[in-house]
Amino acid sequence: TMQSSILSRRSFLAASSLAATSAILPVRVFADEMKTKLHKAQMVGKITEQQMSGLKAAGFEGVETTNVCSEEDAAKGREIAEKAGMRVHSVLRGWMKFNSPDAKVVDASLEEVRKSLRAAKAYGSDAILLVPCRIEAKGMPAIADIAIEFDESNGHVQKMVKGDNAPHADYITQHNIAIDTSRAAVEKLIPLAEELKVVIGLENVWNNLWVKPEIYKHFVASFKSPWVKAYFDIGNHVKYAPPQDWIKTLGGLLIKLHMKDFDLAKKNFVQLRNGSVDWPAVRRALDEANYNGWGTIEGGNLPLEELNKRFDLICEGK
Repeated sequence: TMQSSILSRRSFLAASSLAATSAILPVRVFADEMKTKLHKAQMVGKITEQQMSGLKAAGFEGVETTNVCSEEDAAKGREIAEKAGMRVHSVLRGWMKFNSPDAKVVDASLEEVRKSLRAAKAYGSDAILLVPCRIEAKGMPAIADIAIEFDESNGHVQKMVKGDNAPHADYITQHNIAIDTSRAAVEKLIPLAEELKVVIGLENVWNNLWVKPEIYKHFVASFKSPWVKAYFDIGNHVKYAPPQDWIKTLGGLLIKLHMKDFDLAKKNFVQLRNGSVDWPAVRRALDEANYNGWGTIEGGNLPLEELNKRFDLICEGK
């Protein structure tokens, strides 16, 4: 009938209008829809009772410490943290010099990492953060021009940009030396990591190494070891590619996260949630990667209660 025809047309138009509206609305993800959980941590130096109780009261669950100390002192730090209901989940070792041409420098770096692994064990941590080296070379291309091609068999960069790569020859050479020397060094550390049950979390920072997700993933995966994983800093990577793209690429290789933000227009780090990071997209990517783990807030000078609130918003996919 004509009436049912009009009703059908109205229903169709209403449905079409709703569909069109839905298409332009941002996707909202809420905590109760998430299958994964992020654990909230703050970066600290030496572990103190006052510090632990303050963080616990503000809503934090644990800390990452920059205090690489003796096993005895680390065990004391663990005791203080656990007494406050907190956990020292990671130890930040930082920068090493595995690509140094001086064998003594490389050996010293290896020994520093071994000390960090032992301290981590005593703290009750399950991972350390390790930056293998920094590349000091001419010919690093502009970020917008980077189009890496690399050899899947060994991770060596073949091209940094499309077209002529002659201007980038020195950088490519130094990058490949860094790949080989860092791999050799980390392989020497795996037996101790396995013995202690502490993961080596390789972090990629502004060290001119692994500047795209695929090559970072390739390096970490090349060890084929559960004791070598990716320690991903969300804010550090924004200028190279959206953090959610890195997370999707790394997937199950992720062991830890640093939570910070970066403003692409200002070209500077900013307070958490004040920058260019698309946090809902990051949270969705983490959920899809089945990441149940720690996020450590790094940097910023906001009150702990405000940091706690901002972290919760990220957890909720907002």
